[in-house]
Amino acid sequence: MYANLTALNAFRRERGMNTFSLRPHCGEAGHVNHLLTGYLTSESIAHGILLRKVPVLQYLFYLTNMGIAMSPLSNNSLFISYQRNPLPEYLQKGLNVSLSTDDPLQFHYTKEALMEEYSIAAQVWKLSSCDMCELARNSVLQSGFEDKVKIHWLGPHYQEEGVLGNDIHRTNVPDI
Repeated sequence: MYANLTALNAFRRERGMNTFSLRPHCGEAGHVNHLLTGYLTSESIAHGILLRKVPVLQYLFYLTNMGIAMSPLSNNSLFISYQRNPLPEYLQKGLNVSLSTDDPLQFHYTKEALMEEYSIAAQVWKLSSCDMCELARNSVLQSGFEDKVKIHWLGPHYQEEGVLGNDIHRTNVPDI
C-alpha cells in the first residue's frame, strides 16, 4: 500500500494535484508491530494505545514529532478504561497527541462529538487550558489542511521547531 500511495502521490504532484496521506489505525489492538509499520510508513496514526508498552518506539514518535490522534471515548467502550488511557501521559511527555472521534454515531451522545471528547478529557484528566490549547494546536498540525489554513491558525512559522514555530498569540500555547 505504501509503495502504491507513494507512486500515486508522485503522479498527482507532477500534475499539480493534491496528495493523499496515510494515517492508519495503529496500536489500538493487536501486535505492536502495527505501530512500527505505521511509524515507518505513515504521516501520523490513529489511536496508539499500545505505544505505552514500547518506550523505545514512544521515543521515536517523540523525536520525529509523529502525530497520534486518540479517541478515548471509543477506546473506553472497546479496549481500555478512560482512566487508564495513556493520552495524558503522552501529552506530558511531549508526544504530538490530539483528540479525535472514532465512530461518533456509536460512541458519542451529542451532535458535537469532538467537543464531547475535549470536554470529557478536560474534566476527567484535569487538563489545564494550556493543555487543551496544545491538543488543539497538535490537531491542526496533524491535519491535512493546506498550508494557508495552518498559517491562519498557527502563524507563518508553524513548521519551525520549538519556540520559533509557536505563535503564542494564535495558539495560546506558552513558550517553555
